[in-house]
Amino acid sequence: MADPSAAAVAHHGPDVTKRDFLKLVTGASAAIGTAAAAWTFIDYMNPSRDVLALSSVEVELTPIVAGQGITVLWQGKPIFVRHRTDKEIKEAEDVKLSELIEPQADSARVKPGHDQWIVLIGICTHLGCVPLGNRPTDPRGEWGGWFCPCHGSQYDTSGRVRHGPAPLNLFLPPYAFESDTKIKIG
Repeated sequence: MADPSAAAVAHHGPDVTKRDFLKLVTGASAAIGTAAAAWTFIDYMNPSRDVLALSSVEVELTPIVAGQGITVLWQGKPIFVRHRTDKEIKEAEDVKLSELIEPQADSARVKPGHDQWIVLIGICTHLGCVPLGNRPTDPRGEWGGWFCPCHGSQYDTSGRVRHGPAPLNLFLPPYAFESDTKIKIG
């Protein structure tokens, strides 16, 4: 007569192997499914093509005459590009740094060899309003730059805060001259 315990051992061997295999297949399937779902979610959070297109903006400077400014959008922010006159440059360079709320030389705010161009992020550093001053009919404040009508902050032609509650100068975006007549912002 056969030993019933030997039959039980022989019978359990293959079931254990099948069970382990099924656990392995189930775990691998779950891991692949989770990875696929995670990849889809992460890829969904990447910027779209139209957003990537706005990651940099090229601006043609030729149509901007001395004393005039334009506003372009970069990453949803207004960017002020102004062609400064010789008088505006001289006034900005002659300011005593001790008179400024946030001391910064004009030469630190423009690209070398291109001091007639000032490029600024057009958002007031007080509460995030958009200052006036790029259109010829806009009020520009006592220093001829930009004026924030919300709380009265005034900036000079170098974008430095001169009066009002704004604590900082207008910020400078990353930009470079591609040629004497074209800049790339971003």
